[in-house]
Amino acid sequence: MRVPWTARRHRRPCGAHRRAWSETRDIPPLFITYSRMRCARVRVVRIPFGVPMTFFNSTGGQSIIVPEAVGDLVVQPVQEASVATRVTEVVSTPSPHFRIPVLTESVTAAWTPEGEEITPSVPTVSEVIVTPRKIAALIPISNELANDSSPAAASLVGRNIADELARELDKAFFGVTTANSPTGLQSVANITAIPAATIVNSDPFVDAEFAAAAVGASINSWVCNAKTAAKLSKIKEATGSNRNLLQPDATGATRRAINGVPLFVVPDNAVEDDVVWGIDKTRVFTVIRQDVSLVVDRSVYFTKDAVAVRATMRVGFAYPHPASIVRIGAGGS
Repeated sequence: MRVPWTARRHRRPCGAHRRAWSETRDIPPLFITYSRMRCARVRVVRIPFGVPMTFFNSTGGQSIIVPEAVGDLVVQPVQEASVATRVTEVVSTPSPHFRIPVLTESVTAAWTPEGEEITPSVPTVSEVIVTPRKIAALIPISNELANDSSPAAASLVGRNIADELARELDKAFFGVTTANSPTGLQSVANITAIPAATIVNSDPFVDAEFAAAAVGASINSWVCNAKTAAKLSKIKEATGSNRNLLQPDATGATRRAINGVPLFVVPDNAVEDDVVWGIDKTRVFTVIRQDVSLVVDRSVYFTKDAVAVRATMRVGFAYPHPASIVRIGAGGS
């Protein structure tokens, strides 16, 4: 079946291509793609089925959602909203799997006399394979908003989608692994545990920092939920001290720090009460597939006079050095 095209004018087309100057709705559900006719004066645009022309690029203004804006509307806001992506090293991959090399046995060095043979040593290298899992959000928006060309409308849609994806991403990262989610922190074996049923001073955090240092790591993020953060904010640094445990963080006006390390508060109780995670960002990874998509369809909510916006992204987590991750809270040993 011949795929019809819709042409948009940027300059006046030549006479041979004026017949292509029409709009049709009988178009399959495809993302916008660009190609050029032989006449360089006409740019041809393929429009998804059922989506108003003004939803993408009307003559009256800018589009609200276009595929080129997926990064600005979805990927970047998710990374800004999610605590998991802010406390880990984020990597992007075009592949369904991502491999991280892990040095399980390092090379050895020895003092050697001049002129003597140097004893060779061979490092042992394994790898952690990450398979990003799909996280998706589907939201209906009114046709009025869909046809609104203002930047505020695009920002509203993008923020709504990004916030929902970020919340679920944080729940997966700080939670227990489920059938469809990537590996969560609570399912990682061999992490370092600091027992502290009740945190009354900075001692558990000092213990956590040196426990991480003992395995060559350096904690650069603390993470807890809002309830725990409220408790910590009322604790003094030491008995008889007037100095609060939580101090202002110079890197953020509304953030706090413990022993100079920023404290991140995760919403929705993604972290259990009275538990604080210490993370070395260089040793925990968030892997995001590059095939993030933002699809618009008008047929799903036809009877509601609304447009469906679906966002999908594939994310995985990797913990190549579990001992560098420190958990402060009850149940430690």
